[in-house]
Parts: sequence; structure tokens; C-alpha cells
Amino acid sequence: MKFHRTADSYTQGARTMPGEFYTSPDIFVEEQERIFARVWNAVGRASAIARPGDYVLRDVAGESIMLVRDKGGALRAHFNVCRHRGTRLCTEPSGHLETIQCPYHAWTYGTDGRLIGAPHMQQVEGFNRAEFSLHAAAVAEHEGFVFVNIDRHPASFADGFAPMLERLTRYRIGALTVGHRVVYDVHANWKLVFQNYSECLHCPVIHPELAAVLPYQSGENDLVAGPFLGGSMEITPPNESATLSGRACGPLVNPALGDAARGRAFYYSLMPNMLVSIHPDYVNYYLITPIAVNRTMVESEWLFPEADEASTNRQDAIAFWDVTNRQDWDIVARSQLGIQSRRYEPGPYSPRESIPAAWDREYLKMMGRD
Repeated sequence: MKFHRTADSYTQGARTMPGEFYTSPDIFVEEQERIFARVWNAVGRASAIARPGDYVLRDVAGESIMLVRDKGGALRAHFNVCRHRGTRLCTEPSGHLETIQCPYHAWTYGTDGRLIGAPHMQQVEGFNRAEFSLHAAAVAEHEGFVFVNIDRHPASFADGFAPMLERLTRYRIGALTVGHRVVYDVHANWKLVFQNYSECLHCPVIHPELAAVLPYQSGENDLVAGPFLGGSMEITPPNESATLSGRACGPLVNPALGDAARGRAFYYSLMPNMLVSIHPDYVNYYLITPIAVNRTMVESEWLFPEADEASTNRQDAIAFWDVTNRQDWDIVARSQLGIQSRRYEPGPYSPRESIPAAWDREYLKMMGRD
């Protein structure tokens, strides 16, 4: 894997974006249509819907999507909209279903989305149940992560995600299990979350715990343009992982990894709504959901190899990032407040901020502003 020093991808003259991109309700609505409604969104782990009939609800570009494991074991993504009069079918965030029944007039669907019951519609001339299956969204799975695309003509997942597929596979993330989950309510625009994640120039100031383990000047990036960005940082010896103690919190996620990979942690941002942090002994990831122009929901899960609890110290990794995350959410909330000022104007990026600058360029391209 070829790496680039952060400064190698720096573009002279790069500046932060105008304030309206973080404060305008109109731009917020436009983002939902131009970005989130057109591309592949990460929606969580397949383990949350492991058995036939299990489902979870996810929000994608303002649409309620039912992710269901059908009776044949296939993963389905249905728009949460009855084909009769448009009623929302499910309201509980997760559960188990034998069939999907509308609470209004009892139209009933199989877990695969087919309409199997429609009271009194046999009296309607020409009515054909086969024409009224639930509207489907495209769904894909890779290394245990589930992705949904609600566009009517979705691009190929394999083609679109090609740069990330091998980077996830080499760590055997599909074999990891969820060990902890937390939801953060961040009082900042969603783009500030991405930009903050994409640089560590702030780490010595904001993150003393992190800076002691991952020196900010050790960053090397292997994805420097496009919708997927990031690379690695050195885990400074004698530290073994990104934990409060510096010790590994359990077995390696992939024992076949070489010594070089064991000594680095990898951090990637995946447009439009996912951040992935890969460490030698665990992975944690974040799903970014814009709630309002100045508010973002961030869901995070920590993934670990299967191991005897007595031989692990998972809390060491969980606490490390929970502390770091809360430091980040505080500073991006302060950024949001400052950007809302009448006197805010775009400022210059440094070479150590080349990745957020690249992220801005991709965002503006997706918004038709390049």
C-alpha cells in the first residue's frame, strides 16, 4: 500500500468554506438531495438483523428505510411506506416480524416486500397484488457493514466503493463483534465532524491522551482525493494500541498482519456518512446523521475479535475514544458558534490540513459547486 505524507497532497491557497455551508437551511436541504439521496450510505452492522424477520429502521436522506432479513435469509431494504395510502408501516426502531402489516387498513407484506394481503381489493377491477410490492432501496453488505442507496438508479456498490473494499477486508472486520455502542448528540454541522476527523493538527492541543499514543506528525495518507480519504498514524512504542494504558485490549483483529501494520492505526472518512478507525486489536466506526444545520447525531460502535472476557480489557479502548470523542464534539460545537458569527470568513488551510481541504473539494463537487 503506497502512502503519502500529509503535506504531499497539500494545495497552495486552499481555504475553509464560506459560512453559509454550515448555517444555511437551504443548503442543508440541498445536501440531502444532491448527496445523501444519490450515493451509498452506511447504515450499521448486519449482525443487528441476523435472523430471518429481524429488522431495524434507518434514516437515509429523510427517508425511513426498513432493513429486514427476509425468510430466505436475504437482506432487504424497504421504504417504510404502505403502497395503499402511504402510511408509515413501522415505528419501533428495531424488532422482529413474521409479516409487515399496515396499521391503517391492514395491507400486509412478506418480509421480502411482496404484497400478500389487501382487504377488499379483490373487488377492484384489474387490481394485481404483484404490482404493489413495497418500494425497494438498493442494499449491499461488505465485511459486516450494511450500505443503502435510495436513488432510483443507484451506482454499482462494488465500483463506487472499490478503493475501500480491500482496506476493510485485510482486517477481517466481518468477523468482529460489537462490544459497545454509544450515540452522541453533537451541536455542530455534520461537515465539521468530517473535517475534524480528517486532521490531527489539533491533537496536541485538544487530545493529550491521544497525542501520547499517536504522534500527530506521523500521519501518512494513502487516499488523498475523492470520496474516501485518510491513512495511518504510528502507534508510538512501547504503546501497543490506542488505549488509555497503551496496552492491547485483546487479540489482534488479524493475526496474519505483518509487524508494520501492527504498529499503525488507520483512519478513513467515507462520504457521505461514515468514519472508520482501525487498530491492531479493535475497530470503531461512526455513522453521521445530519439532524439540522447545526446539529448532528453520531452513532459509534466498538468492534472486537471473539475472545474470553477474562483475557481482554475492552474498556481500555472504549474509554480512550469516548474521552477523545467528547473533546472533539466540544471543539466542533465551538467551531459552529464561531462560524455563525457575522465576522467569520474563510481561513487558510495549512499543509497539515490537506485532507479536510480535499474533503471540501469532493463535497463541493458533489454539490455542483466545483
